[in-house]
Amino acid sequence: MPAVDADSGVPPTLKEKVRRLPDKPGVYLMRDRIGRIIYVGKAKALKRRVSSYFQPSRGFTMHPKIRALVEMIADFDVIVVKSEPEALLLEGKLIKQWKPRYNTDFTDDKRFLLVRVDMREDLPRFRLVRLRKEDRSRYFGPFAHSGPLRKTLAQMRRQFGILLGDGTPRRLPDGSWQLYDDVRAEIYGFPNSVTQEGYRERVDLACGFLDGKSREWLESLRAEMASASGRREFEKAAALRDIVFSLEKTLERPRHFERSDPTALTASGSAMGSLQEALALPGPPGVIECFDISHISGTFVVASMVRFAEGRPDRDQYRRFRIKGFIGNDDFRAMEEVVGRRYGRLRREGKAFPDLVVIDGGAGQVGAALKAFAALELEPPPIVGLAKREEEVVFPDGRPPLRLPPDHDGLRLLQRLRDEAHRFANTYNADLRSKKIRESMLDDFQGLGPVRRGALIGHFGGMDRLRGATVEEIAEVPGFGPKLAGELHAFLRDGRAGSPKTP
Repeated sequence: MPAVDADSGVPPTLKEKVRRLPDKPGVYLMRDRIGRIIYVGKAKALKRRVSSYFQPSRGFTMHPKIRALVEMIADFDVIVVKSEPEALLLEGKLIKQWKPRYNTDFTDDKRFLLVRVDMREDLPRFRLVRLRKEDRSRYFGPFAHSGPLRKTLAQMRRQFGILLGDGTPRRLPDGSWQLYDDVRAEIYGFPNSVTQEGYRERVDLACGFLDGKSREWLESLRAEMASASGRREFEKAAALRDIVFSLEKTLERPRHFERSDPTALTASGSAMGSLQEALALPGPPGVIECFDISHISGTFVVASMVRFAEGRPDRDQYRRFRIKGFIGNDDFRAMEEVVGRRYGRLRREGKAFPDLVVIDGGAGQVGAALKAFAALELEPPPIVGLAKREEEVVFPDGRPPLRLPPDHDGLRLLQRLRDEAHRFANTYNADLRSKKIRESMLDDFQGLGPVRRGALIGHFGGMDRLRGATVEEIAEVPGFGPKLAGELHAFLRDGRAGSPKTP
């Protein structure tokens, strides 16, 4: 038996281990004296959660089952993750893997939502459930993000004209069905009256979307978002952006959690080895950097660069760029600019280039990246593009495009890179648009010209700080006196458009 602390009853080595835990999200695995995992739990803050098991004052209030668990704990391991939702997913995965005796949750995906469609119904509905049954229904999921999933289903009802669990269809005299009441029929963009066969076609389209055949719909929504932004309808563009993000988040596959264990290292090594062979690289690409451009019709043009090391995201090395060299819609010029900025800086800092550069795009984007290296008079590392339409690998040296099998480990690694770069660029783009939308409300405050507006934003650094400012703080901005500052403060507080009144 190991020695224990006289006050807490915890072995000193275990107490010290608890003290060194980070206050970060993660999963903890409790072990007994022979090393068996007896409990797996998740935590928003590992240090606070794990230490709670070893506080003497809690012993009297603990459930008997928890007290029995604590008495058996001889050691524990932790796995740090990036967020609490990731900890939730990993907790479920590890419980399924180890089946600890003190865990009762996660034995049947209870915390993940599924979409169930019972095709035996006359009008199949799309319902949210937590258990998959052998009932010949179609199931989609599980989905890790319940909020985006519910928003996606609401948008699917508008897009495809389907029934959710709360729909109340009515049979019409001609044998067709009225799906919703008249008010909803005016809002939704589909005929409210439909035959049973016509409704089945809608269900097939919606199921195809949940199966991942969603590119056309997402592209149409992005085009509509771009059009709204071009018309300076920023609020509509932001609403469409939120829908697109929800759809993308819903269809995002649950993340595979990589741990520092031999299995994960072998998988990463296999992917890099497969990529080396497929691309005829001089060695396994231990460090890969990937670039993506994001904009809406030439506005808010940004770029992202993500880096993977040994097959895993190296988020500390992620970079994002605002295009500085021109204004407008030119993906090739944007790619040339950001690639040049990235590797020009690495050269100045004397840092090594990656083993492989991946460009999100086809031959044109790859050519633009090569132009950047030529302008810098630098020998480029191996470069390839990943063309979205057919998932083809594009080479810069005249080789024909390469189409790898969908289950190829190397292709999956390239897709993970591309998708991460795309997500990172879109997030930055959305941040800039949201900032612009917040600032655009100043347009409704009549009499505020570009000089005063610029002074306001420059003084406070953004709308969030401006909206929280007092009248006195606004009056400190050049061009603002107490009267005008008071009117602007009231406008920002109440959302009332107005103009400075004259005495």
